[in-house]
Amino acid sequence: MVTMAHVPLDGRRKGVIPRLARRYGARRFGRSVEPVAAASHHSGVLVATGALETAAQIGWKKLDPTLRWLAIQEVAAHIGCSWCIDYGYYEGMHDGIDPAKVQAVPHWRDSAVFDARERAVLEYAELATLTPAAVTEDCATRLHAHFSDAEIVELAAWVALENLRSRFNAGLGLRSQGFAATCAVPPARDGVAA
Repeated sequence: MVTMAHVPLDGRRKGVIPRLARRYGARRFGRSVEPVAAASHHSGVLVATGALETAAQIGWKKLDPTLRWLAIQEVAAHIGCSWCIDYGYYEGMHDGIDPAKVQAVPHWRDSAVFDARERAVLEYAELATLTPAAVTEDCATRLHAHFSDAEIVELAAWVALENLRSRFNAGLGLRSQGFAATCAVPPARDGVAA
């Protein structure tokens, strides 16, 4: 079943903030992106999410980028946000993440490609994304075996940010825009919304 966005994505929102957001989105992604088009209906949402995304990109540098990416992809896959899965796949491939790991995130528990640190991150991302969150003491102990307090706090922040992104996009009916199709390795389909 194909769903359509729940708000118009025509990009004709007037005003300085929507116009600047569209321009930034086109420059960063090389095309119009649906999350920006959807958020353009509310300048306050654009400003708040833009400020948060900028702060995260500039100031959240404690956690290894591959581990951050794994956590983000696990959240997107768990929620089923095809836009985030698609863009995350594209981003992972262009950031040099091992293609085997890129494809294995949706079934990480059964995959042999992840080490103990990566498994701890993936488990945390999964458990923190549940409603209600279900991060156990055992999971926290595994995290502390591999990460500093600052890294754990940043991991929690990345998981929370991706929950915001994925739930915003999925909640507005936004779907994959074909970013992954531009990658050399075809995306895995097992259990992942397309």
